[in-house]
Amino acid sequence: MTDRKHDKYERLIARCKDLSPVPCAVAYPCDESSLRGAVEAAQMGILNPILIGPRPRIEATARQWDLDVSRYEILDAPHSHAAADMAVRLAREGKAEMLMKGSLHTDELMAAVVKRDTGLRTERRLSHCFIMDVPALNRVIVITDAAVNIFPTLEDKAHIVQNAIDLVCALGKEQPEVAILSAMETINPKVPSTVEAAALCKMADRGQIVGGILDGPLALDNAINLGAAKIKKIDSPVAGRADVLVVPDLEAGNMLAKSLIFMADADAAGIVVGARVPIVLTSRADSVTARLASCAVAALVAKARRESLQKAVA
Repeated sequence: MTDRKHDKYERLIARCKDLSPVPCAVAYPCDESSLRGAVEAAQMGILNPILIGPRPRIEATARQWDLDVSRYEILDAPHSHAAADMAVRLAREGKAEMLMKGSLHTDELMAAVVKRDTGLRTERRLSHCFIMDVPALNRVIVITDAAVNIFPTLEDKAHIVQNAIDLVCALGKEQPEVAILSAMETINPKVPSTVEAAALCKMADRGQIVGGILDGPLALDNAINLGAAKIKKIDSPVAGRADVLVVPDLEAGNMLAKSLIFMADADAAGIVVGARVPIVLTSRADSVTARLASCAVAALVAKARRESLQKAVA
């Protein structure tokens, strides 16, 4: 292995130590996993949590698991739907720069996020990014979209790609390499993902997607392994070096991410991007390091967004 497990996540987390904690609305942290995730991220200085939900239940959970929440603001909300709406409202009002899912269902939080008049929509399509720490690789790999867009259209994929480029740039990589994945490297009209890959690359050539270097279609082996690309004589600035893997659809992305987790000992941090603020979707199955890495990624994205808004105003 070229790198010790978690080293890449630890570097991301370390980058947040010099930043001010990011105000984070935590929607319905009413179980150990979600409350502990918020408290541990706060103790690391990554975020300043605003805990939203039934106050007695949050405090009871904290007592049960010996978590000190006395220093954090708790906003009382009667149930999970109200907690989601309140968390989104705080983000709209600028009082929170990121959201974190608590123990409510993902659909509840995202329903509040995508409401047309009161949600956090932008001109972009929302998409999910898995930031994968694969021990055998010397860099994090972003897989998108494996959690939000089921069968994305070409227009959706343009947004998905741009969201991922902006995320990787926020993590400190200029001009990230983006591989548009399919089952082959040639364009085949019978395989729509190859045609869409070619179209996305041409969109980048025309300035419709900016900030990254795109190539595709590429098969997975050629995207991440330079040796495989050389054997197939693929002349590409992306092949073997990809920072971002754009999958054809959610099923392919979900299988790819879970294959890496369960067969390559990888960890998967994850956030939703494309909204007004980054959204952390933690899972009870996440390791502590993966939860903290998700928060760190969201904090770095929030910082980049803040700086971009400041430049726009100046």
